[in-house]
Amino acid sequence: MDTIFIRDLEVHAIIGTLPEERLAPQKLILNLEIFTDMERAAISDDLRDAVDYSKAEAIVKETAESSSFFLLEALAGKLCQSVKTLPGVQKVRITIDKPAAAQFARSIAVQMER
Repeated sequence: MDTIFIRDLEVHAIIGTLPEERLAPQKLILNLEIFTDMERAAISDDLRDAVDYSKAEAIVKETAESSSFFLLEALAGKLCQSVKTLPGVQKVRITIDKPAAAQFARSIAVQMER
């Protein structure tokens, strides 16, 4: 299986369970691994035979920024579901970092694979 990486995609979303977290969007850093078979695209050199990673990036950004989940886990699930709708996507792994959640670390993160 082959992999497309989308690294360090910065989005701003309403996320969190505390009342103050519900007031304004917070910065999140997303990293995605999109698993697919690139054999046909490698031979044809045709976007129609590939996963369109610009669409994947746009879907993830739009979905995250229009959301208002309480949990990172819920956002991760929705993002995986959204990316899996793209033709050719076999599996998705997403990591979401929430820097503002950490008191002593660089960030708190969740990772989900579907």
